[in-house]
Amino acid sequence: MKYHLWTIGCAMNVSDSRRLASALERLGYDPAPAAEEADVIVLNTCVVRQQAEDKVYGRLSSLRPLKARRPEVVIALMGCLVGNRDAAPLRERFPWVDVFAPPSQPGPLLDFLAEQGQVDAGRALEAAEAARCLGIDEELLLPLEERGRLVTAQVPVVLGCSHACSYCVIPYRRGPERSRPPEEILQEARALAAQGVKEVTLLGQIVDRYGHDLEEGGRGGRAPLVELLERLHEIEGLQRIRFLTSHPNWMSDELLEAVAALPKVCEHLEVPVQAGDDEVLARMRRGYRADDYRRLVERIRARIPGASIATDVIVGFPGETAAQFQRTYDLLAGLRLDKAHIARYSPRPQTLAMRQYADDVPPAEKERRRKALDELQTAIVAEINARLLGQTVEVLVEGKKKGRWWGRTRTDRLVFFEDERERLGELAQVRITWTGPWSLIGEVQR
Repeated sequence: MKYHLWTIGCAMNVSDSRRLASALERLGYDPAPAAEEADVIVLNTCVVRQQAEDKVYGRLSSLRPLKARRPEVVIALMGCLVGNRDAAPLRERFPWVDVFAPPSQPGPLLDFLAEQGQVDAGRALEAAEAARCLGIDEELLLPLEERGRLVTAQVPVVLGCSHACSYCVIPYRRGPERSRPPEEILQEARALAAQGVKEVTLLGQIVDRYGHDLEEGGRGGRAPLVELLERLHEIEGLQRIRFLTSHPNWMSDELLEAVAALPKVCEHLEVPVQAGDDEVLARMRRGYRADDYRRLVERIRARIPGASIATDVIVGFPGETAAQFQRTYDLLAGLRLDKAHIARYSPRPQTLAMRQYADDVPPAEKERRRKALDELQTAIVAEINARLLGQTVEVLVEGKKKGRWWGRTRTDRLVFFEDERERLGELAQVRITWTGPWSLIGEVQR
């Protein structure tokens, strides 16, 4: 028996798919590279933007003939397209889909397969024995293809979101904010380290709010995320820790000081600004002004010299004028951040923006604004990276592509280098010999 997992969207979806793959292997399934070869097909979906949702619909349509030819194949839809809602409308629209599972909840699929009698007791015992040998819980066993080869992994710490920015569909699809208990997170991180993972990235829609909904909260008024970082820092085998995504209103000085003080925590912060105009930010319900964001960047750079800062920007939000877009352009030009994810506004069902505002910026103008920011940011990053020419940087080696090892610096820069020796999972010292806006090339220092 074989399974095929198709994943689109955020790092949270990647983490959810990894857990599902592990569970399917415990039931006796092996991975299949193509859907046509599989007995179970799972689409783990994203609807943050219309483009991602359209890809899911295209993929679903392509599976209909396969289901007609092989009705025994199990097709499952999982993730934000399903959301935490009644799946009846989706079931009516896609009758060839057997199972509909909410985000981060593989249970409906696993229950369905168990009911169908598709459980391999022998394989389940093998998985339990492998977990026992590693000293971890069977539930935390990585998929076989990744065990001992996965270098970096995502660990969800905050599920859902309660902030409800006017454009964002996440609260409606993933539900309200829920923090995982710290012991559960630490157990998962230890299990990952036992299986060869060197770096973990803590995930949350607003990761800085971790623990604020837990009874224990922070001890002595301390931020729960800071305490979690300190405890993760003690895990043997882990060499790097990251966290994302942050919100400007919740990135405290205490958290910045923890990043500066803890050697394993990387000096890379992802703090979306979304817009550089105060009126647009107010309509987005972001809860801060452009100058607040500028001051935050100043604080980050003062407390963590050399830190890299990434941001997200939405162009063409309802009502955004040319002058308001220019303020966003000027903000990015002035701050000169290390990375910017730029997206055109896409109306999302159920959101306040879709209910209250007309999508009145023409598509061509949205694309013009996106390109303008993309060209600006490309030039900024090219200049920032050029300063690394001739310098030696630490690279955590994650894999090999076309004969070259690749990995990332502590500040999240992609680096390639050649070496005949096995380097997977190593912290390599690499002298940079070429720089570009999206990657660096260097020579490993022996």
